[in-house]
Amino acid sequence: MSKEPLLRLGTRGSPLALAQAHEVRRRLGEAHPELAGESAVAVVAIKTTGDKIQDRALSEIGGKGLFTKEIEEGLLAGEIDAAVHSMKDVPTWLPDGLTVEHMLPREDVRDAFFSPHGPRLSDLPLGAVVGSASLRRQAQILAARPDLKVVNFRGNVATRLRKLAAGEVDATLLAVAGLKRLGEADKITGALEPEEMLPAVGQGAIGLEIRADDARARAWLDAISCAETTARVTAERAFLAELDGSCKTPIAGLAELGDGGKTLRLRGLVALPDGTKVHAAEISGPVERAAALGKDLGERLKAAGGPEFFAVITGH
Repeated sequence: MSKEPLLRLGTRGSPLALAQAHEVRRRLGEAHPELAGESAVAVVAIKTTGDKIQDRALSEIGGKGLFTKEIEEGLLAGEIDAAVHSMKDVPTWLPDGLTVEHMLPREDVRDAFFSPHGPRLSDLPLGAVVGSASLRRQAQILAARPDLKVVNFRGNVATRLRKLAAGEVDATLLAVAGLKRLGEADKITGALEPEEMLPAVGQGAIGLEIRADDARARAWLDAISCAETTARVTAERAFLAELDGSCKTPIAGLAELGDGGKTLRLRGLVALPDGTKVHAAEISGPVERAAALGKDLGERLKAAGGPEFFAVITGH
């Protein structure tokens, strides 16, 4: 009989999600000899609503919580001990009793651009069609190139690239981080710098969600957590929370550390989905104030947009 695993990691079942979970498992095995055995850490794939519904934009069916809901239910029910998430998929607010305190070192934060026309948005011909399910990308694309058409485009990496090759769209975008983790970075036409396409909050970061009262899981995860990534994503998520961010709001944010990790620079952006109005700002300060800096920047952009701007976005 095989032994019961000491730790059960819950994850979505996509190739990228499984690759991320196995990366967590590998790091845990290196950090703790008792977790290095073949059956010590189990990876449990859980099908989420977001994976089941592929023909509609996330904003139409309830937002990014659809990629975490079933996994969090398993966590609360004690069926798994930790959930492995792409932090850009984690809703702004977590269910009571759950916490995300641990993150792996962050990967490349940039957006990858795929197109037979060239490595930049500026290479696309007039009126070209771009496939993207992200309102953040859509708003920035249309702000830079109002002549382009953006259509809803979901599915895993292989599906999207197949549709692109078939000529359904002229270009599409994915996160560089995911392609690197899948070993498919060589397929990227070009990587868009944050100055051209500010990334999603938490992009490139893998977060680990546990029950807040689970001291055993916390102690194991402490050894593999990256303080720099946690500080950066904390600032970005505080910014998102202040703006009441959801999948219906085109919001982008990126925190970076400077001065040997002592200071934090946070850039943020909020836009109308059609790109006709964009408000952007940045803030810097000591890294210890990561959450406060995020809140401050959110307040600043909220004031810049005004109630009418946010009413247009939310429809209220």
